[in-house]
Amino acid sequence: MSTYSVKSKDIERKWYVVDATNQPVGRIAAAVAQVLRGKNKPTFAYNQDVGDHVIVINAEKARLTGNNKKDELIHHHTGWPGGLRAVSRGTLLESKPEKLIYRAVWGMLPKHRLGHEIIKKLKVYRGPDHPHAAQNPIDLNLGD
Repeated sequence: MSTYSVKSKDIERKWYVVDATNQPVGRIAAAVAQVLRGKNKPTFAYNQDVGDHVIVINAEKARLTGNNKKDELIHHHTGWPGGLRAVSRGTLLESKPEKLIYRAVWGMLPKHRLGHEIIKKLKVYRGPDHPHAAQNPIDLNLGD
């Protein structure tokens, strides 16, 4: 008996839409990362991108709860000397909520070539409108 390995032509990609209204950022990120990676499919493989596309709408209505303190700092470095920058999560949620959700999902994906390919299938929008209506996205239930 041989091990089944999914072929790229056999992968069926679906589009899902997630409404972030009154949802914790971590819960959104965990559910989205699983779908992007393809862990909800029986054909999941660690070395292949078998996941689906995910659209997150109403990113500005997501909320921070528990240990995700609004005043906790997120650091990044510009690459230049003295280029360490910090912004609080609450400020980032108010000014760039798309970036906050993107960073939370990226933190749950592998940090290599496959992870870079997987994150390209994530689309995050501030409001309720998105330009992907032609793909007929399915609502993704976060288990409320």
